[in-house]
Amino acid sequence: MTEIAELIERGVIEASGEDRVGFLQGLVSNDVALAAPGAAIWAGLLTPQGKYLADFFVFAEADRLLLDCEAAQVADLVQKLARFRLRAKVLLRDVSHELAVYAGWDGAPTLPGAALDPRLPAAGWRALAPHGLATNASATAWDAHRLALGLPDGTRDMEVDKTVLLEAGFDELHGISWTKGCYMGQELTARTRYRGLLKRRLVRVLVDGPLPVPGTPVLQAGREVGTMRSGLAQQGLAVLRLDSLAGSLECGGAMLHPQPADWRRPPEPAG
Repeated sequence: MTEIAELIERGVIEASGEDRVGFLQGLVSNDVALAAPGAAIWAGLLTPQGKYLADFFVFAEADRLLLDCEAAQVADLVQKLARFRLRAKVLLRDVSHELAVYAGWDGAPTLPGAALDPRLPAAGWRALAPHGLATNASATAWDAHRLALGLPDGTRDMEVDKTVLLEAGFDELHGISWTKGCYMGQELTARTRYRGLLKRRLVRVLVDGPLPVPGTPVLQAGREVGTMRSGLAQQGLAVLRLDSLAGSLECGGAMLHPQPADWRRPPEPAG
């Protein structure tokens, strides 16, 4: 049976106007032109230096784009994006009061306007629809599902002004277009890929002991090798040095056991 949850910590931004696609195209990591009814994309917004600011799913309707993003970031995102509007014919507004974000998994989409999660088939699907539709699962159940798949969840797993997209799996999870042309932060993103510069990754971990608080240092033989990010029960995600994945890891009062997701490619050697 399809599981459906309303994700109450998500919000929705509307981008309307004839320049909406071109406007976002020059700002975000993925190809906005690929968003179409029933086909969403996942993209990151970066600093000019190529560090993470926000990520969101882009849905397309006939006369507008809808950004499924963290509710706590909506106001700031509208403000940040508006600074780049210049003469572009685009209007940005918070429509979270009109539309809720739903996630579905373990079955076919059942809500109107749904799109498959563009990151991973096993993730399921997402939909933007009016508040209060019937659901049969909780946001916590969705969290357990995405942690089991090793999928990041915004600022819970990525650090503003610090994380590089490839550290969080944006390449393997289809969050970057390498062919669309320039966007803000593209230079560092491309350099990280082609020079094999990654030294750490966001990795799924199994937790033996009490779940560490996000931000707790991860230690290996007394040396700090990463930090805990989001978690639930006995699983979570942690940012870890690539050279620390083969040994025992301590975090708070728990032991962490790295379980890299099946979709994650091994690091390429520096060239």
